[in-house]
Amino acid sequence: MNTIQSTFNRIISTYSNDAISTEVIMSVLLMVLVMSVYEFIVYRLVSHRSFYNKSFNISIAALPFFIATIILCLQSNLVITLGTIGALAIIRYRTAVKDPVDMLYILWSVHTGIVCGCQLYEVSVLTSFVVTIILIIFEHLSFGRKPYILVLNTKGDTESEITEILKKHTKSFKIKSRNYNDEIMNYAIEISIKDPHDLGEELRMAKAVERFSIIQYDADDTL
Repeated sequence: MNTIQSTFNRIISTYSNDAISTEVIMSVLLMVLVMSVYEFIVYRLVSHRSFYNKSFNISIAALPFFIATIILCLQSNLVITLGTIGALAIIRYRTAVKDPVDMLYILWSVHTGIVCGCQLYEVSVLTSFVVTIILIIFEHLSFGRKPYILVLNTKGDTESEITEILKKHTKSFKIKSRNYNDEIMNYAIEISIKDPHDLGEELRMAKAVERFSIIQYDADDTL
């Protein structure tokens, strides 16, 4: 019994800071503000998307303020700590995150709030700087050939002719759909190609091809 009591008293003694000074609160909030604005700018400029989600950007910028102040409260009192853990345990978020990169920004916001709440400002700054470099590098790197969708209309059944042209200019291709009509056929073909210029020139010269479009796409685009 004495062992349990001494352990409990030792735990309580670590929460001796019942009152957090105004200077500490202001310094934490100021640092969180700087890091949140920085993350807001990085998300806006670095993450190139078809549709910019402003509401999500505002959310990840505001989230660290709540987390940092919660961390400050957890450091002050054991009762608050246990109560906060119980309250947060019943919260469930149902909003689906469409882009996996958005999960990174959410984790970044949580990290900023926790680290700044613990007043480890140098860790927050260095981590944010390194993450920004990684995002910039991988956003501008292109591995292998770019994926394209070729949409074309032809007169009659000329699939063999189109196939020969694609074999000549593409690394690989896959016919995704065929739409049949009395005189016109419509194809949607996924192709892997480095430069579509030569392919476009030959398709323009093909007599059977009436009209075609070459569309570059990635995971953010919806066809």
